[in-house]
This record gives sequence, structure tokens and C-alpha cells, in this order.
Amino acid sequence: LVTVKSVIDLSENDLLKFAASLEAGSEHPLAQAIVNGAKERNISLNKIQNFSSVTGKGVKGNIDSHQVSLGNARMMEDLGLNSSALEEEANRLRAEGQTVMFVAIDQQVAGFVCVADPIKETALQAIQELHKNNIKIVMITGDNSRSAEAIAGLLGIEQTLSEVLPEDKSAEIKRMQEGGSRVAFVGDGINDAPALAQADVGIAIGSGTDVAIETGDIVLMKDDLRDAVAAIQLSRKVISRIKLNIFWAFAYNALLVPVAAGALYPAFGITFRPELAGLAMAASSVTVISLSLLLKKYIPPAIKN
Repeated sequence: LVTVKSVIDLSENDLLKFAASLEAGSEHPLAQAIVNGAKERNISLNKIQNFSSVTGKGVKGNIDSHQVSLGNARMMEDLGLNSSALEEEANRLRAEGQTVMFVAIDQQVAGFVCVADPIKETALQAIQELHKNNIKIVMITGDNSRSAEAIAGLLGIEQTLSEVLPEDKSAEIKRMQEGGSRVAFVGDGINDAPALAQADVGIAIGSGTDVAIETGDIVLMKDDLRDAVAAIQLSRKVISRIKLNIFWAFAYNALLVPVAAGALYPAFGITFRPELAGLAMAASSVTVISLSLLLKKYIPPAIKN
């Protein structure tokens, strides 16, 4: 859902046309949402020249001899532009969990484009499952603090780190690690690659960029956060099964090796015939392999229903 507000002598569709034409040169999910919003209104896009991206802030370029910039409030400040006249309405939309991007044309704030990304039901289910597994959740985003807190409140996320520049995400993760936490980071964009590499476990979403996928330790094949929870639950189950197998292997050897060595012969006259010893070793291997094969039937609770 894309909302447009113009504060100059320019229609909302014309403002969206400038914004979408500019964002057509970007691979960011928000950019794609703006482009799709223009297509839904049957707005044709113009060619863009001198396109450039300002990491963590926005994009800019030239369209039909106009200098156009689109980004957050920090980008407007960097351009020396004042967007305070729009802040009240922008804050109201942010409080609803929407992302607001200001549009400047020829060094004048022309309005803003607002993108509302509905929360997936599977995302809420994933958060609930993580809570059940006693995992603390932190949302790291470059978005405005009002938008971040609104989304976090809807999802039940305990902590948010907002207005974080892409290059600072990995620093935030390192800070958590230095505090004694083991961190798994889920990301899908180019800007998430350093954070994916810094985390103890990087979980990349398969529908994301190639850079993120190459950097992640785990790649989710579907755009479903429940799979991230399932990966954690499966990992814990595997470790649990490994410990169980080690226990039985040691138990077998601790019990039968002394018998095979004749520990019971002086008192009870019991010896271990070679064929029985071979059968016992085979039974040990079969037990361990059987317990491992049972994992084939395991379905993580996060995706069971």
C-alpha cells in the first residue's frame, strides 16, 4: 500500500511518478513497492540519469532535467532541506508502522511517499515460536524509531535498534557478542551482508540478494520466517540426538568391554565368546544409526501445522 502527499503545485500521481521513476534504479524492497504502486495507478515511468544511492538514507538522480532526491529525514538534512512542515503527519503514519520517504525536486521538499508493509501472519507465528524457545529478539532497522516501535509492538518484539546505518549493523551485533550473547541474524539485502558475516549464525532469506545468500550460513528457501525458527529447532534436536548417541555408545563400551576382558570370569565363570562380542558391537552400531535415522521423521514445531 503506497500513500502519497504533495505540498507543492504537483498532483499526487505526478509526485509518485517522480518517486517511482527514481526508485526503478534501486533493488531495495521499498523501492520495488513504490514502483509497483505506480504501476497499479497506470503511471508510466521516465528515464533516469546520474542515479546514485546514499547508503542508509535514500537515492537521487536526474529526471527530465529535474534533480530529484528521495529518502529519509537525514537525507533531507544532508541536502540542506527542511522537512519539518511534514513531520507531524509523517509521525502519525510512522506510529502506524508505515515507512515515510521524503521527495525533493530541484532542492525543494515536494512531499512524501509512504509505504505500508502489512505484517505477515507467519512472521507473528515465528516470533511467538522464538519466545517459546526462550530466544530474545532484537529488531535492527534503518527505519525511523516510531515506525520500528510500532511494528515491534504489533509483533511482540522486546527490543528495537532503529535508524541504524547498514555499516553499523555488524557493529551492533559485535556489541551483543561482546556482552556474552550468541547471535543469529536474519537478513536479505546487500546491506545485511556484513551483519550476516559478523553473526555467529547468518540466516539469509532465499528471495533476497545474491550477496546476502552467499554470506549466510543458512539459506531459507522460502520467504517465511518460520523456517528460521525451524532451523533452530532442528539444530537443537540434532545436538540432542548426538548427545544421546554418545551416551549409548559409552554405555555399551563401559558395560561390555570389561566383560569381554574377563572381569566376570573369576566370580561367575562368565566369558564373552567372539561371536557374541561381534553381535554386541553390531547392536551398538545399529542402535546409534537407528536413533539418527529417526530424525527423518522429525518435523520442527514451527512448521508442523
